[in-house]
Amino acid sequence: MRRILAWGGGLLLTLLVAVAIGLAVWEPMVAQTVTAPPLHRYDTRIVRDTYGVPHIFGTSDADVAYGIAYAHAEDDFVTLQHVVAMTRGRFGAITGADGAGVDFALHFVGARETVERDYMKQPADVRALLEGYAAGLNHYADQHPDEVALRKLFPVNGQDIATGFVLRSPFFFGLDAVLGALSKDAALPRESAGAAPDAEDPPALAPGSPEPRATTENGSNAFAVAPRRSADGFTRLVSNSHQPWRGPVAWYELVVHSKAGWDFAGATFPGAPYPLLGHNKTLGWTNTVNRPDLIDLYKLTLNKDGTQYRYDGQWLELRATRVWLPVRLFGPFVLPVPRTVYRAVQGPVMINKSGAFAIRYGGADQLKMVEEYYRLNKARDFAEWQKALSQQGVPATNFIYADAAGNIAHIYNAAFPNRRPGFDYHAVLPGDTSRDIVPGTVPWSDVPKNINPGSGFIANANNTPFQASGAGYELDPKAFSSLLGIESYTTNRGTRSIELLGADSSISADDLYRIKFDTAVSRYSWAARWFAALAAVDPKGDARVAEAKTLLAQWDWNFDGKGPADALAGILLRVGNRWHYPGKASADPREELAKAATYLKRYFGRLDHPLGTVLRLRQGKVDLPLDGGADVLRATANWDEDVDGRLAVKHGDSFLMFMTWDNAGKVSSQSIQPFGAATTRPQSKHYADQAPLFATHRLKPVWFDPAELQAHKERDYRP
Repeated sequence: MRRILAWGGGLLLTLLVAVAIGLAVWEPMVAQTVTAPPLHRYDTRIVRDTYGVPHIFGTSDADVAYGIAYAHAEDDFVTLQHVVAMTRGRFGAITGADGAGVDFALHFVGARETVERDYMKQPADVRALLEGYAAGLNHYADQHPDEVALRKLFPVNGQDIATGFVLRSPFFFGLDAVLGALSKDAALPRESAGAAPDAEDPPALAPGSPEPRATTENGSNAFAVAPRRSADGFTRLVSNSHQPWRGPVAWYELVVHSKAGWDFAGATFPGAPYPLLGHNKTLGWTNTVNRPDLIDLYKLTLNKDGTQYRYDGQWLELRATRVWLPVRLFGPFVLPVPRTVYRAVQGPVMINKSGAFAIRYGGADQLKMVEEYYRLNKARDFAEWQKALSQQGVPATNFIYADAAGNIAHIYNAAFPNRRPGFDYHAVLPGDTSRDIVPGTVPWSDVPKNINPGSGFIANANNTPFQASGAGYELDPKAFSSLLGIESYTTNRGTRSIELLGADSSISADDLYRIKFDTAVSRYSWAARWFAALAAVDPKGDARVAEAKTLLAQWDWNFDGKGPADALAGILLRVGNRWHYPGKASADPREELAKAATYLKRYFGRLDHPLGTVLRLRQGKVDLPLDGGADVLRATANWDEDVDGRLAVKHGDSFLMFMTWDNAGKVSSQSIQPFGAATTRPQSKHYADQAPLFATHRLKPVWFDPAELQAHKERDYRP
């Protein structure tokens, strides 16, 4: 029997290899043929400052976009290729099965079809920007063919770049979590259709608040202080997005200047032809993930063959499209995996053991976000900025704003689907009627906005918009329809922000700095209840649990690395955040105490090992201690457990920017990144040169004024 099994296994392997060899030829043959952007001579200059940050100059905005792509490719061509492969449905050909899941999502949301339909409808200056960016990537690929990871990936064009926006946008408000739950026939995430509204945390817990959703570590902090609340009468804005430190949604810092009046300092994602947050001369903004319920689910009634569904008394064809997902097996061998994508009148359809579910989600099947971000970049005042945002192309994310005129604002931006009273959109809706579908999007005038509150400050940390500016100055939940599905959820970071800002009647630059790097847990937060549950555990004779409970009782509610219980409490806070943030059932406190104690004993020999020797920033040969925690304002949210037991942070505080407009309206800023400008280039001096500053809460200057840059430039060249 063993001999037969061995022979059968060998035969299977032989067949797989034979098929794979054939498919290694198949994959590049079916790769899409893309027409390169029109030939154009770009007038672009790149100046690297002493931290390697690219300052890109161009005659036109398209010249700048060309330089953005080229400079980013110099620092992280690997990730840029991954992003391009995603837009072509070929990510699985590079990364295997996980990448094929992204390729399926591309087909599922119809991203390329949307772009093919709408691309030529975009304004000419927007298309020029996209094509300039694509041309910059192509130029780098032509100059460095040995770095190209996948045959026929280049050239790319403007439609490829636009497709990346359509693909990624819905996954910042939770579509990936819904698809994941449906594919496994599992419980749906809290803020999506089919999940109960969040009633766990009232919005006003504090005296005196979402790396693109229902994941466990997503987060960001944002603070804006108006002249009336600042100690010196200046306007301040802090951007503190929490993103993965590597990969397709890791921040990349840049500064841009064009003779067409585009001046901006901030950060972007791989594949974007402009900064996505930061400041120009007169205004700035940042983003935090919000989690409104923008996803409605409809259960379809299928015929016996599964080819039709009932709708308003008729049987309609269930549109089915066969797609092939290339999956790299090993070496050059790629296996094409067939899948079928379905679509009904409500939207794309997922079929599982429980039935067929159509999905309608906010901002679907449109390309407006590409123009919107560009217009935001070039807005000169609050009115122009709001006009750009009112396009409602960006389907979800909080915008926290400040400007030279002293305005501050929190826009709870979302493309809320129109909904009809009398239907429960938190439940799975019947898919056989049009009565529960209202076309279109809730108008911009009905989107929640907290503009220039009397408190003089605004904060958001992935919490409800009804906790943002302190007691007496919050938005009234009763003023907004429950059909919008606005979250009532809060975080320790949101609660702690309001505590600290609300208690300071005259907020200085140093005060705001201390608030941003605060490492404490609020006694009013969900985390306080979690630690109370841990403190109440009965050890039941388990020495590990008893020792952990005794040590935890000494904890000072702060992750500054000075207390003996910080490492233990940090592990337990992350556990709590992983069930609290996505709205899952609470973990068992006794079990988690035992797990944390076992881990620390195994790798460090004791439970009171200093936090900084457990929690680390690691990049190449750089290995530095960190402080903070999963849901504190100094966010070290997620980590890998390395072979030596150290917790290597990979997600949390990422691109940080402190922006200031003085009394004369002149802007200045400081920033920092966890690693450096060249995150995937170990040979570069900028691979991790910002890490020592980041680990010790220090910032570096942003040389926004070209005249200042001249004294701090490292390299000046034309691509």
